[in-house]
Amino acid sequence: MKTISDLNAIKAKVIDKIYPKNPGEKRIVVGLATCGISAGAQPVYDEIVKAVKELGLDGVSVVATGCVGICQYEPIVEVFESGGKRVTYVSMTPEKARRVVQEHIAGGVPVLEYTVANTKL
Repeated sequence: MKTISDLNAIKAKVIDKIYPKNPGEKRIVVGLATCGISAGAQPVYDEIVKAVKELGLDGVSVVATGCVGICQYEPIVEVFESGGKRVTYVSMTPEKARRVVQEHIAGGVPVLEYTVANTKL
């Protein structure tokens, strides 16, 4: 059985892998489990990759993940920044995803109207 110390060590390792270490770096994570795919996450993922490439954004990685856990709000996109900052976007479309890349990733200003904080759960 794992102790609290063991679990805290595992948590620290995961956090170290998820959040970028260097200022200015960002990690964009798209939920591509069955729930996300059926809600249209693949075109969202593709649009994010395309927009990041077109804008020449260095220090930005785009990765797929499994279920984020709030399936009714798929497609879900999370942006992780150094310093432990995270923004969760819900009910995404390719058009919304492009705006997030332009305004949040390139411009540094989260698109609050698309965030989970502005969604009735």
